[in-house]
Amino acid sequence: MLLQYIQIVLERAHYEIIEDVEPFYGEVPALAGIWATGKTLEECRRNLADAIEDWVLFSIAKGLPIPALGEVSIHLPEKAAA
Repeated sequence: MLLQYIQIVLERAHYEIIEDVEPFYGEVPALAGIWATGKTLEECRRNLADAIEDWVLFSIAKGLPIPALGEVSIHLPEKAAA
């Protein structure tokens, strides 16, 4: 499910060329604050995928909501009662 979620997010990413050492810039409007750069578009996409994965794992660890994208969503298991 995680890989499928990352792929859907990458499909919704926006890329542009900026004036920088790493001129390719990508961001994900659906996930505020998720962005990456790279020397090539492919490097930017790889870096963006890593940023998305880190964000999802951090959100899971902190119990934060992860927005559904299309039909793909990540649901956290309910905590068992003690």
